[in-house]
Order: sequence, then structure tokens, then C-alpha cells
Amino acid sequence: MKFFRLSLLSLAVGSVHVCAEPGYPVPATAAGQAQIASLAPGRLRCESRENPMGVDVDRPGLGWLLEAADPSARGLTQTGYQILVASSADFSANDRGDLWDSGKVSSDATYQVVYAGKPLASSQEVFWKVRTWDPHGHVSGWSSTARWTMGIVQPGDWQARWISAPGLDNAAPAKAIGTAPVKPPQSLLFRRDFVVKPELRRAVVHVSGLGHYEMSINGTKVGADLLAPGWTQYGKTVLYDTHDVTPMLKSGNNAAGIMVGNGMYDVAKSAGRYNKFAAATGAQKACAQLRLEYDDGTVEWVNTDTGWKVKDGPMAYSNVYGGEDYDARLESKGWNQPGFDATGWITAAAVAGPGGERKGLSVANPPIRAFEVLKPVSKKELRAGVTVYDMGQNASVMPRFTVKGAAGSVVRVIPAELLKGDGSVNQDSGGGPSYWQYTLAGTGRETYFPKFFYRGSRYQQVEVTPAPGRRELPVIESIECVVVHAASPVAGEFATSNELFNRIWSLVRWAQCSNMFSVMTDCPHREKLGWLEEDHLNGPALRYNFDMSLMFAKTMNDMADSQLENGFVPNIAPEYVKFGGDGDSNPFRNSPEWGSSFLLVAWQQYLFNGDLELLRRHYAAMKRYVSYLDGRAQDHILDFGLGDWFDIGPKRPGASQLTPKALTATAIYFEDVSVMFKAARLLGKDDDARQFEAQSQSIRAAFNRKFWKNGNYATGSQTANSMPMVLGLVDPENRPAVLESIVADVRQKCLTAGDVGYRYLLRALADGGRSDVIYEMNNQSDRPGYGMQLKRGATSLTEAWDANPGPSQNHFMLGQINEWFFHDLAGIQCDPTGPGFKKIIIRPAIVGDLSEVRASYNSVSGKIVSSWKRAGGNQLGLGVVIPPNTTATVYVPARNPAAVRIGDPPAAQSPGVTFLRSEAGCAVFSIGSGSYSFLTTLP
Repeated sequence: MKFFRLSLLSLAVGSVHVCAEPGYPVPATAAGQAQIASLAPGRLRCESRENPMGVDVDRPGLGWLLEAADPSARGLTQTGYQILVASSADFSANDRGDLWDSGKVSSDATYQVVYAGKPLASSQEVFWKVRTWDPHGHVSGWSSTARWTMGIVQPGDWQARWISAPGLDNAAPAKAIGTAPVKPPQSLLFRRDFVVKPELRRAVVHVSGLGHYEMSINGTKVGADLLAPGWTQYGKTVLYDTHDVTPMLKSGNNAAGIMVGNGMYDVAKSAGRYNKFAAATGAQKACAQLRLEYDDGTVEWVNTDTGWKVKDGPMAYSNVYGGEDYDARLESKGWNQPGFDATGWITAAAVAGPGGERKGLSVANPPIRAFEVLKPVSKKELRAGVTVYDMGQNASVMPRFTVKGAAGSVVRVIPAELLKGDGSVNQDSGGGPSYWQYTLAGTGRETYFPKFFYRGSRYQQVEVTPAPGRRELPVIESIECVVVHAASPVAGEFATSNELFNRIWSLVRWAQCSNMFSVMTDCPHREKLGWLEEDHLNGPALRYNFDMSLMFAKTMNDMADSQLENGFVPNIAPEYVKFGGDGDSNPFRNSPEWGSSFLLVAWQQYLFNGDLELLRRHYAAMKRYVSYLDGRAQDHILDFGLGDWFDIGPKRPGASQLTPKALTATAIYFEDVSVMFKAARLLGKDDDARQFEAQSQSIRAAFNRKFWKNGNYATGSQTANSMPMVLGLVDPENRPAVLESIVADVRQKCLTAGDVGYRYLLRALADGGRSDVIYEMNNQSDRPGYGMQLKRGATSLTEAWDANPGPSQNHFMLGQINEWFFHDLAGIQCDPTGPGFKKIIIRPAIVGDLSEVRASYNSVSGKIVSSWKRAGGNQLGLGVVIPPNTTATVYVPARNPAAVRIGDPPAAQSPGVTFLRSEAGCAVFSIGSGSYSFLTTLP
């Protein structure tokens, strides 16, 4: 699945052509209907997923997209819908919903329509379909039937026990398992034989293994997920997965197997291998509940209990930071197939779980999957048995290689982002020594692909050594790297006439992908931790590229689980380590710009998706966080934290150098309270809304008293002036002067803002109509910034603005520019009065020497396209595609608004177009859904 390379949109100004994508049903005439409806529903989703398994909310949200029967039609809206939900596909096929028939509902809602039918049971399979009405009263045909499968609805529905090896717990030293040598277990194997009767109708399994697991049935892996389940605050939440395994079973004897490794659940120190920290949650364990349903209505269960057997696995080392060692000589051939001789295996012990509630899709991140395969672009033999492969791209990867050699010979793959002067790998930017190691079984061609360890890297140093007492080296026949990350659906595409900007978009996008796992990690090697400030500062930049709704729902749960009783939210969630120690006086554990993600991520989800669920679910906890900040404030000013991390000052990057930490902390505090005011108002909490509104005004007044001086805020840095501009802290009469101060500073110094301030710098300039300054700042390669990183050989966004080789070479922290590409250059914006892109703003910035910009964004309301092209110097063509059931306000740069055309006639005379006003050099139009090609003369 190659979605990393730049994909140009096939859009020509003046002739915008839109092709329906696969998966949409052809509109059909309903029974007794004389005309075909102008709209039809497709791409059905339950809980934002297609045919999901493991839905563990009793009233899931349903949604669909609308497709126009005539692609040239404009102004199409949905006026009603009807949903049928049934317990079998046959019921649904006969247009009967025995679980729920919504009847015709007069509504234009197409997203998160809440199921309101009969109660649903654990493991139940549910079928549904929908039809819609258009503005003329014509009803569509029924959509194709979709389905979802319930997870475990009530905790009491779990029959399976957690199992482990006898004697393994936090308090006792590790013991030998079965016939394996005495050593701490780095992987465990669990197995169970069972019988399936004839006429099996359906089989579904709910399974988890800590830290990571891989389940198999009859020797075949269940599902395509990697590194399952996701990382959590295990004492609060444990994720489980649900799979339909019916095709994997057969009548008669069957076998189930589960391999378990350490993951983030057990991070142990070890000599010679890198570890960011050491923390053990508990012994490796597994839990699986297999439900067998037969045609005669009977149900049988195969659950983890003391009927399972356990033994050490062939993985001799498993560490989320240090790597993975796999000894193929220790494999128990056929261990997960029926009829295996399990002599030497011992009885599994039923053990307590880690304490957290088992949860399914309600808080699960998208599964980790394999994507693009990177082949070596070059290789260099350093000496006999040591070869360095360049994969051409720094990414989060797992290697896959095929090797031949004698039993006991070893292949070690050492990943790195950079090289030393002698051509060997340099692991300094990734923290320290880590590698994959494979010991051959000597059975001929052997292929190795890791189980539970990935790492960010571009180079792979492969070292082969002979078996003890042998001289011949094993031979690597092939090697490649598989790109792995969470399967968040692709949302956006972007391209311009500026090749540097195209490369910057790709640079940032690679870093985003590389850090998209169970959490949004800061880097895919040295830390792999969920530092929270990145989630809100880069939230829009991420969301324009990917559908982040599921990932950020998981992030919100992690923050809620990590929150302390006093409301404090730490900088990292899940909080596996406390850098600098306990307590909330440590800035590396407590900085408001980090913890405030708890509010700002939920608010961004509402704006992008129109979804109130995260605000509703976490409102009380969010309110407690604001109360915590209230308690730390003095005269409404907060003065603690890291401030504008990694800004460009005279010293080595780190904590803020140019901007007082009190300014960024208090500005974020004001933003938090403002969000709580808006959230309270949306949720009908009027008393809270009044309180937060008054509080925000008090903070605003205190902020200006303390920081406004001599025409600037505090030091007058880019961050110091930009944050109050964006957040509405600047008095109206002072805004022009502050904006000019920002512009002057950028033109004098180029970029100085850091992790926290850079997004606000971009927004202050763009919202102030100065995207030309952003263009100048980023359209260069000789001063710190994206261009310098590319010039110095980076293929993914680096941690430091100047691509310093010391810090990480794969950080999405500074990737906010991707928001500007979509929101401003292409001009695809959400109107806050119609969240979820129900109301759209198209307002492109025509800047610099750009001649063309093309972008698309797959919103929850459908695909939005904005494409502009200059011709003949001052002529501009703007192509816009607005999805059905939405409207847009389009700002067309124009010397003479009356001269803006769509085809030959003036734009205002074109169907579906209404001229609204002239504003800031633009003709402003209101349009309905459809395709439009505006032609204009630039001011």
C-alpha cells in the first residue's frame, strides 16, 4: 500500500473532473418510486470503522457518506434517513430490522448517528443498512449491507482467565519453564488442543496478551496486526482484540497457540543493550475467549484456563528499546498445531490481571500493520561478514531477510539513522545499542521477520558470524525493511509547483507515519513515548494527512488513565516513566503546554469531526485539570514548565530560551479555559459556561498586565507575540502593531520559534494575511528549518531545526507546516459554525512564485478538493469540489469581483452560487455541493 510518495491530483483548472471511488453503490429506484434519488449512501461505518469487530459500547455511532447520482449536480443535501439493524443478513436483505428500525428520520446527519435499538450481547454479530432522502423527497435504494461484531459488553461476560507460567510474578524471581534453561523468560508459548463439532456456524475470539502477543490457530497467525495489543496504562486499561476465526477452524481436532513478549509491559535493563528506562508491570500473561456457535444453536467455549500448557519460546531477548533475539534452534516445531506432543510443557497457572479494565474498540488505536517495503538502494561491505545497507528512507521498520547457513550461526541487524565516518552505523541519535539477532536452525533457507520489536532507521548494518567450531559464514540471500505503523486511513493529498514544498510535505509525513503506533510517539527509537504537547500542536497537521479520530480517542483515554486525583495530567501518557522524579514541580513531568492536550485534542476532534463524544466522555476530568491549574496560578498567571521547547537561541536547544515560560504557560491556560467555556455551552452546562467565560476574561486581563510592554509581549520573541495574537489576548487596537513586530522579527532572524510557539507563529501570520512571510521563511535551505534539514540529507523530519546529528532524526514535533499547506496554501478550512466540515471555507493564499497548488481532504462529510493555478501572470483558476450535504464559503482573490466567472457567465449567475460580499481583496461566494471552476484576475 504505497501512500508515502507524492500523488498529484488530476485536476485541471476550468475542467474539474471527479471520479467516484470504489465502494459506492449505484443509486437504485426504490419500490414505487418514479424517479431515482439524486443521492445514495455508501461507505458505511460503525464507530468510524468499516465492519468493525470488538465494538464494546452499547450504543455505537453509525455513519455513511453520500454519493451524487449525477457528478455534475450541485447543491445536493440529505433531508432524511432510515436505518435498519438486524441480527442476521437475511433479515436485512428482506428489509426488516429485528433489532432496530429507525423509521424515516428527517435529518441531514450522516456521522455518529447513535444506535437506539434492542440491547446487544457480547460477541453478537449485527447487520445494518441505510437509505436516504434527497431534497425532492426521492428516496435512495438501500445501501449494501454492512456489519459489526460486538466485543465484551459487560465485564462479567468474560469467562476466560488470565494465564501465565507458574511462579512468575513481580515479587518472585523468574523460573525455568518446562525444559528450557534457567533464565528470565523473554517469550512464552501457550497452547491448547480442542475439538470442533460438525456444522460450525461461526467462531469469534476475544484475545489479549501482555506485553505483545501473536495468536495462531492450526499453525496460522490470526489477523494481520503487529505489536498487538496497544500500549496502555495497564493498571487502568488493557486492550483486547476481536477476530472472526471461522475459516481457520475445521471439524475435529484443532489447536490454538499464543506467543507473548514483553513490549511496554515489561521494560528491563540489560547489559550491552539500550534502555530508556526500566519498569516492570508484571509477568507475561495471556487471556483468550473463543466462542463456537453451531447451526443447531448450541454454543461452546475454548477459554484460557489451567487446561492450557506453557513453555519458554524461542525468543531469547525481547525489549521494546534494546531489540529482539530469536533462536530458531529453540523452536518447538508444530507447537501450535493439533496433535503436537507437548511432553515437557507444564500446566499454565491462572493469575490475576494487571488491574486494568479490558476494553475493545471504544479506546483502541488503529491496528499496527505492515505497509511499504523498502529495498536497499545501496550496500557497502565494511569487512568480511559486515555489510551496511542503505534503505534510502528513515522510517519505522522491521527487517525481513532470508539466510542460509549452519545451525548456530548468527545474523545481527543493527539499525541506525546515521553513519559514522568509516561507513558503519551510528546509533547515537537513537539512544544506544539495539538490534535484531537471529540464530539459525540450519534447516536450509530460513526467513526471519521480527515479532515484537520495531525501530526507526534508514541504515541496517548486517553482521554474520559462523556457528561455534565452524568457519563458514551464513549467506544473506535477500534483505528488505517493512515499514510498520498504525493503520490510520489516509485523509489528504497535497502538491505544489514548488518542489521544495513537496519534499517538505513528504519529510513531515514520513515522521508522522513513523511515530504513529499505540500512541503518537515522539521518536521511533530513543523514547517511543507519548509526549503530549505534540498531539495538540500538530493535531491539525496530522488530521489533514490522516484520519486521526481513533488514534486521538485512544490518546484521550491514555491521558484520562494517567491523570492524578488532584487533576494533574503528566507530560507523558501513558506515564511509564517519570523523568526527573515524582511530584508536579518537575518541568519534565509537568508543563501546562503538554498536559493541556487533554482539552485541546478533544476540542480539535469536535472541530474536525463534529463529534462531541470526547468532550462529553472526558468533560469532568478535563474540568478537574483546569481546577488543578487554577490552584497553581498566582493572580491568574502560571509560571512553571518547559516553555517553548527547542526554540532557536544562543544555547543548545532544550527548555525555552527566548520566551518566558510564564507567558506560554498562561497563554495555554487561557486557551484551556476558553475551550472549557465553549465545551460547557455545547454540552448544555450553562453554569459552568458562565464561570469559564468570566475566568477567561480574568486571565486575559492578568496576561496583558504582566506581559504587554512597549508594543510587544514580554521579550517580543516570535512565540511571545504570536500566542496572544492567535488566542485573542491582544486588544484590537494593538493587533496591527503586534503583527508587524512578528513580521519584522521573522525577516530579520528567520525562524526562532520552537516546539510550542511555531504553530502559533504560523497561525498568527496566516490569519493576519501574511502567508507571504511564511512562504519566505520556509522557501529556503540555508538557515535552520525544513529546507536545511533536506539539504543535510534528512528523509524524515528531525528533532532539531538544523538537523543536528545528536538529537533524533525522526521526530514529528515540528511538523506544523503541513497544517499551513492544507489550511492556507490550498485554503481548505472548517467553518467553526459547521464542525466536521459540514460548512467549509475555501480561502487559498496566493503567495510567492507559486504557480500551482493542488490538495484534497477526505473529511467525515466527504472529499473536499481545492486546486488553483496561475496563468499569464495575473490570471487565476480555482477549482473546488464540495461533497454532498455540505456548503462552502469561497474566497476568490479578485481585482474586480463582478468579473469573476465560472465558464462564460459571471460566477454569481452560475447555478448553486451566491455572491456574498467583497472582503480583503476577495470576492466571497456561497456555494452548495458540487464542482466549480472559478476564473479571476488577481488584485
